[in-house]
Amino acid sequence: MRDGNDPNAPFEGNASEEKLSQRPISQPPSRRLSHQPRPIQKGGRRSTRPEPPSRGQKASTPQPKRSIDDSRPGSKTDGDPSRVTRRDRRKAGRRQSEKPDRKPDPSTKRNQADLRRQKRSVRDTQFSKPYSTQHAVRPAAKPARPRTRSAAALLYGTRLLILGVGVGVIAGTILSVWDPASRFTAGASSEKTEQATPTPPTPEVPTLQLGEEILPLKTQLQALTAQQPQLTAGVMVVDLDTNTYLNLNAATPLPCASTIKLPVLVAFFEDVDAGKIRLDELLTMRPELIATESGEMQYQPPGSQFTALETATKMITISDNTATNLLIDRLGGKDALNQRFQSWGLTSTAIHNLLPDVEGTNTSSSQDLVSLLGLVSNGKLLSMRSRDRLLDIMRHTVTNTLLPSGLGEGATIAHKTGNIGGMTGDVGLVDMPSGKRYLIGVMVKRPRNDDHGEELIRQASRITYQYFSQPAPNPTSTPSQGAVQPRSKIAQP
Repeated sequence: MRDGNDPNAPFEGNASEEKLSQRPISQPPSRRLSHQPRPIQKGGRRSTRPEPPSRGQKASTPQPKRSIDDSRPGSKTDGDPSRVTRRDRRKAGRRQSEKPDRKPDPSTKRNQADLRRQKRSVRDTQFSKPYSTQHAVRPAAKPARPRTRSAAALLYGTRLLILGVGVGVIAGTILSVWDPASRFTAGASSEKTEQATPTPPTPEVPTLQLGEEILPLKTQLQALTAQQPQLTAGVMVVDLDTNTYLNLNAATPLPCASTIKLPVLVAFFEDVDAGKIRLDELLTMRPELIATESGEMQYQPPGSQFTALETATKMITISDNTATNLLIDRLGGKDALNQRFQSWGLTSTAIHNLLPDVEGTNTSSSQDLVSLLGLVSNGKLLSMRSRDRLLDIMRHTVTNTLLPSGLGEGATIAHKTGNIGGMTGDVGLVDMPSGKRYLIGVMVKRPRNDDHGEELIRQASRITYQYFSQPAPNPTSTPSQGAVQPRSKIAQP
């Protein structure tokens, strides 16, 4: 037999043992007769302890503990598995249990995508998390549910629909801003709009209602004017009680001189009623508004101030040209006043130049001036207070050599005169002692400074006053029964 302590000792035993020792090397000896433990397989799950030595054999020298890795080829304990401890075996068991049972089959596209996704998640976790959590074991991300073809087609269709709607909105906005067709059809559409839109009603032009014409008086005045063929006269007379009238070339436009101040005075009180100007408002006299000829304000230094009422009074009573220019400027200028004159139905009245208008460019007619004074008297343009104040100013006119010269005792007149080299005139409202009231306007175009023009105005005033002073004038014609007498209107546009 062999010595248990020496494996190289010669074999000493009986014949059966000798035969057993002569077996081929490829056949392992019987486990029962061998004292060597079976080698532990790499990564094995089981290890055997060496059997204790038999009687008479010495115990082997204890060896230092080695890890299971020492049994690998090339290690210090290569071929000596007996040095594996229990702790190593437990570690080896845990390693074996941690290995997956089977690896995912990378042959399918789904498994390959899962592998790539797992690798990315691990890599992102290692670089984005702190060191303490880099090595934490996290569950694998749940694989995304694959999209079907119908779902993908629906998604792409929705995207295309949204894109188409957006493009349509942008294109519509651009076309609405710049539409060539609208440029060519702008004229036609505007015409259609004008035809479809009803025109607002034009404001009613105030007019002076007239009745029958006074033929006896007209005959007398025609005979008077025929005596002076070098003169061009326009005469207008209206009976305010009966609305009968006389018109003798009254609509002929003539140079109006200072009689243009009557429409300016009416416009001033119209703005007073509208609250656009106050009577105590101060008006400053500027150098460009100072006028020569008539008036006394021209002698005041530039920059002097006058109240609006004082300026209007001087314009009428002493026919101050500077005061007239101040009011024309305050009322908006000559163009604004001309538009207002037209709205009153004064077709022949216009201001073309500031005063003094020596050349006679400003025009009017006896019909316009009488109609305007009649509208004021009837309360159609001004309030009662402004009307009374206007007539009171006109009653204080200083020049009384024309119409007032033909009136009888006890009669009063509110009037305004005008006189330049080629024209003279006077227009006013007469109150007779009997209570009758009538309007009269006489404008005469004459050779320069011809006194016959002024005498014509005085004689026409005398004839008219005498006619209305008769107790009961006989009518020249008797209207037939059932016949409707025509009614005329003046101051029509």
